[in-house]
Amino acid sequence: MTTRADVLDAEAVIRRSLEGKKARLGGILLELSLLAALLASLLILIVLLVDVIIGAIPVFRERGLDFITSGLSLNPATAGVWTAIIGSLLLSLIVAVIAFPLGIGAALYLEEYAPENRFTRLVNTNIRNLAGVPSIVYGLLGLALFIPLVSAIGLGGPVNGKNVFAGGLALAVLVLPIVIITSAEAIRAVPSLIREAGYGVGATQWEVIRHHVLPSAAPGILTGTILTLARAFGEAAPLLLVGVTTGFFQAAADASLFERLTGNYTAMPIVVLEWSRQPGSEFQNNLAPAAIVVLLVVLLTANSIAILLRNRYERRW
Repeated sequence: MTTRADVLDAEAVIRRSLEGKKARLGGILLELSLLAALLASLLILIVLLVDVIIGAIPVFRERGLDFITSGLSLNPATAGVWTAIIGSLLLSLIVAVIAFPLGIGAALYLEEYAPENRFTRLVNTNIRNLAGVPSIVYGLLGLALFIPLVSAIGLGGPVNGKNVFAGGLALAVLVLPIVIITSAEAIRAVPSLIREAGYGVGATQWEVIRHHVLPSAAPGILTGTILTLARAFGEAAPLLLVGVTTGFFQAAADASLFERLTGNYTAMPIVVLEWSRQPGSEFQNNLAPAAIVVLLVVLLTANSIAILLRNRYERRW
């Protein structure tokens, strides 16, 4: 009969065997190569950030917040990013209103209601494939579908549908598969014991989902959706095909809110791209890096909000 002492002796022998085993040369080389790859990646990132910050310092030192609150201009001394910030925020708002409810709802159906059959597996496979489609393809979709759709429903405005609504729809479709995947993973991670406990006290499936599954999955869902929103904020390729303005423009002073929403628009990534291509050295060497810094600050703020929300819900539940 095996006693506890025999089990402990066997564990000790196994532990000594594992700890005393000499590391193979291949394992050491693999570890060193992975460490070198990590350090090289960090070095490249640090070099890029330092170069951008050095180029942006003169702009913020001379102009301060005026650079953020000023609109687009051909004059580098007065050009700012306020117009682009407003455009990016409007695009992000449209993405949040469209992609988040649809994505979370689709993930909830696939994980909690859909039967496990061939059709469900096919849908999941297609969603994961769509998450890897290049973003420019969604720009083509927006050019062929969303611009005519926006014009057909009366939101085309003076630019015939090439406005912030078409751009927001294109970005919403771009991030929708990612929202579905991240939300489904968060819902799937909820322990089945929570569901069984709810059913055991007589709760319906919707009551279990509403009061137990969704609150438990909320940290993961919030983290995934906000990080997805940050990606949409930094996308440029789809917008280039959906009518974003790459030049310098100003809305008319007497334009109504509807005319502003349905007229020309731009976004932060587009402004960075346009300024980096300007022939003037001040645009390329100073204004473009300053715009990159503003974009990074917005993205890091969004990531920080995601972390705070996740920690709050984790403490609550």
